[in-house]
Amino acid sequence: MNSLVILDTSIFVDDLRTGRHQQRIQALNGLIRTSSVVLAELWRGATRRAEREFLSALERNHPILNPTEKNWLESGQVLGKIRGDRGLTPDKLRDLHFDVLIGLTARSHGALLITSNRTDFEIISSYRKLQLEIW
Repeated sequence: MNSLVILDTSIFVDDLRTGRHQQRIQALNGLIRTSSVVLAELWRGATRRAEREFLSALERNHPILNPTEKNWLESGQVLGKIRGDRGLTPDKLRDLHFDVLIGLTARSHGALLITSNRTDFEIISSYRKLQLEIW
């Protein structure tokens, strides 16, 4: 298994709602890192005290990886190419932007990215190869 692992927002949301990934998360062998983009998405949706406490603990216990300037610039290039090739709407491109940043951040650190968002991350990976594991 890769030494660095980033869990996508979709994994946390699924697990917080249903607990369905708990055993797999506990069984991970890599070093778990947290994407600042994932944290931002999770904080945006955190409405309960328990969710906010979970996020605070996640920040404390796992080093946070941030998109670099290069990641930001490349994300725009990737999204422009996707728009040209697939004709996605501006709303869909906006939705996809954070996922592209998460993917590029994982890629720049050589990290395995675990997600349950197969559709979007397979599109992204067809433009920039990502080490993906779909749950």
